[in-house]
Amino acid sequence: MTGMKENIEELIVAYAHDIDDGALEGWPGYFTENGTYQIITRETFEAGLPMGIMLCQGRGMMADRIKAMREANIFEDHTYCHILGPSQINAGADGLFNARTNFNVIRTMQDGGTESFAVGKYLDVIELAGDGPLFKERRVVLDSRRIDILLVYPL
Repeated sequence: MTGMKENIEELIVAYAHDIDDGALEGWPGYFTENGTYQIITRETFEAGLPMGIMLCQGRGMMADRIKAMREANIFEDHTYCHILGPSQINAGADGLFNARTNFNVIRTMQDGGTESFAVGKYLDVIELAGDGPLFKERRVVLDSRRIDILLVYPL
């Protein structure tokens, strides 16, 4: 489990670094072909409600989101800096792994203004693939229900 835990931690950290570095075209590659990415508030999640802020099912939908962001959406340029807590990783059913990682995303705008943009936890289901671990599910659970309308990059 120790080597696998390190591989999963590397997946979680590399994911955050690529987003922070603007390498968003590679974002879908962190997921299985039919992987799910969801952003949801803690309040909605704890109530067991399915509606979130964003839902992408499959790499194709994720790639479309990045393409639209690059070519069609108009928004103020900004960068993220993820601050990650240690991941808690457990073996789950059917050879899958479950991980929880707390995060804080700091956003810096073009004018240099910096703020805490998003705080919460990643709840991941991770599948072992031929090349290493991939997210089968990544649920981004935000602590606040107050969401900035400039949520265009993946968290």
